[in-house]
Amino acid sequence: MTTIPLVVGFDLDMTLVDSADGITATLAAAVAACPGGEDLMLSREDVWPWVGLPLDVTVEALAPQVDAELAIREYRARYADVGVPLTRLLPGAREALRAVRASGGRILVVSAKAEIGVREVLTQVGLDDPEVHPDVVVGGLFGAAKGTRLIAEGADVYVGDHSGDVQAARVADALSVVVCTGPQSAATLVTAGADVVLDDLLGFPAWLSTFLSGSGRSRVRH
Repeated sequence: MTTIPLVVGFDLDMTLVDSADGITATLAAAVAACPGGEDLMLSREDVWPWVGLPLDVTVEALAPQVDAELAIREYRARYADVGVPLTRLLPGAREALRAVRASGGRILVVSAKAEIGVREVLTQVGLDDPEVHPDVVVGGLFGAAKGTRLIAEGADVYVGDHSGDVQAARVADALSVVVCTGPQSAATLVTAGADVVLDDLLGFPAWLSTFLSGSGRSRVRH
């Protein structure tokens, strides 16, 4: 009989990191570099509701007057220099990953952000060291598409801040844990079907301890 370790997936933007300022600055510069976008002024308040969504959706919503493909290329060319340095670790993020690792579990990071950007951000905020480095890093997925990858990795829990993350967990038949550090309210996330709602990741280690001691979800292969 072999016990299979717990597998916990995490979203990145506004779950592990506050990337709103970096996304705003990069998007503003990218749009300004496109014909028709020179005079468009984008603030954090403008961008906030779209943080964590796929980049093409965000560009089309906030700058419909520019060529979306060009804006995305300009964004990705600038993100490492403009957006990454403005990204900050959210409270409790490191402790949450450490708690999974201490339990013997595997850590996934599955994000809508391009994978190279995910890895650059993890390095920027110090989540690339051996103590907490994710076992698997995946980018470019949102909603149900995240769920497909969670299935492949055998995820038991997926932690996010958006209804799209709840959908991902549902597709994967994983427990949906959400934190209220992103643009969506607790009520919205509950309506979407979240199983567990936390104010932030500071409460995650205690929740995980309770979950592991009483859930009976440890998976066993015969």
